[in-house]
Amino acid sequence: MIPWLLLITNLPGRNQTLRMRLWRALRGAGSASLRDGVYLLPASNSANQVFESQALDIRSAGGSAYILPIEAVAAGQQGAFQALFDRTDDYRQLIARFAVYRRKLAKLDEPTARRTLETLHRELAKIVASDFFSGASRHQAEGAAADAEAAQARRFSPNEPHAAHRKIPRLKPSEYRGRVWATRQGLWIDRVCSAWLIRRFIDPKATFLWLKRIKDCPKKAIGFDFDGAAFTHIDAKVTFEVLIASFGLEQDLALSRLAGLVHYLDVGGVPVPEAAGLSAIVAGARTLQENDSALLAAIAPVLDNLYANYSLPEAV
Repeated sequence: MIPWLLLITNLPGRNQTLRMRLWRALRGAGSASLRDGVYLLPASNSANQVFESQALDIRSAGGSAYILPIEAVAAGQQGAFQALFDRTDDYRQLIARFAVYRRKLAKLDEPTARRTLETLHRELAKIVASDFFSGASRHQAEGAAADAEAAQARRFSPNEPHAAHRKIPRLKPSEYRGRVWATRQGLWIDRVCSAWLIRRFIDPKATFLWLKRIKDCPKKAIGFDFDGAAFTHIDAKVTFEVLIASFGLEQDLALSRLAGLVHYLDVGGVPVPEAAGLSAIVAGARTLQENDSALLAAIAPVLDNLYANYSLPEAV
């Protein structure tokens, strides 16, 4: 039988601010309400932390709060408890919104399309975070999200590379100094971050070419982030991650955290809190900068700051 935690509360007077704060916190944690002032969550360390935090807040305001571990006494009660956490309707509504997004995509400009899809991804992540008994509905919603991501890529990044399947060789940065590096023009997350990584950690004197057509890539240039390039998607890794692996930079924990951010924004996966901010900054910079060189110059300080933050001890 699944163990449960119960939070029983009695709020002081008519403290509407406390009541609203409690409601928002418990709703955000996915708690179910059995009746006014009585809340239920599947037992876990995180559930206990949520209830303890709210109980402390309530007691500090002069109310009372009790946290009790309980178990369902029969299979029927167990099923009734579990049904309170059914997220099927939430997933159904979100799947419909992904479908609407795909229908309207052809009429959306790129910044609007990306912002809209990022909002949908964040809402999916919120549902998943409170889906304690996930099943087919979650998989269907994640499939709808992947379909929408693919549709967006076809609309705005038709030459997005396909993942190659090969071993990533270990290379020496000293053999890649002062080189010409080439990628597709119209930089987006993986390409602009990869260019920053190249200049910051691999080739400080790198010169970049932004290709209108991939076939125009000079033979002596080092290509990245397109099919057939020296550095591109390999298996589950995006170009940024392949560059890190190729040049032995995996031990840099700040770069590893940046890699998770780039991966999520490029192909999806585990959500990263900073993702929406970086995506918005890059999208805005693209509207202000006249070319990709100017875009890289504008975004490089942003990535420098993120890297510095990720390098702090408390960020690890």
